[in-house]
Amino acid sequence: MPHEIIALIDKPLLLALVLGIGAICGIAVERVGEALRRAERRAYWKGRNQARGKNGRSPRTIGSPGDQQGKATDIAAEQLRLVMGASFKARTLLNQGEKRLLGVIDAALAEYSPDWRAMGQVSLGEILSSPDQGAYLAVNSKRVDLLIVDSDCKPLHAIEFQGKGHHLGMETAARDAVKKEALRRAGIGYVEVISGDTPGEVKDMIRKLTTEAFRREGGFGKKGAENK
Repeated sequence: MPHEIIALIDKPLLLALVLGIGAICGIAVERVGEALRRAERRAYWKGRNQARGKNGRSPRTIGSPGDQQGKATDIAAEQLRLVMGASFKARTLLNQGEKRLLGVIDAALAEYSPDWRAMGQVSLGEILSSPDQGAYLAVNSKRVDLLIVDSDCKPLHAIEFQGKGHHLGMETAARDAVKKEALRRAGIGYVEVISGDTPGEVKDMIRKLTTEAFRREGGFGKKGAENK
């Protein structure tokens, strides 16, 4: 070990002073390097914007609508690149149980309320809104298995098909609770159909829903009223 280092070890205060000066110098050098890199980046983007101006395209400033639009365009271009390099195939929207349930519901609606329609795998973000952005994002990507809407496509009742083992996980139960509460606050009904429910039971459930609406609103179609 060099004598200079040994001498410093024997003098702790002096060693601490030397190490402190070295650290300060290192930080200073790092900051200078980062400043130079920032200057290079600014020069690059400035030159790029100037080139766009020469080509008849107005340069964008950071935070301007044009800058945001440019970012969105860049993202779309990247997404297109990824899509063009991948393969896709169609997959069934509903599973077997959900398809059978949809068929029973469609038949029941045709009998009890022909103005109503059932749709599959509907995003809550498309049928709910909220001034609370955090609350909206909490439900935006969640879906309901089936949704009954009226003739104006207004959401009326969400129907969840609970297959075998559906509630085995706490995560699934918690997710359903979030959906149910959001729908309740929006005035949209929530109905669960359990695996094992018969077509007759499902049909009776639809009849009750349409009857309640008929009594509350005074009817929703000649055929629907005749069947009450």
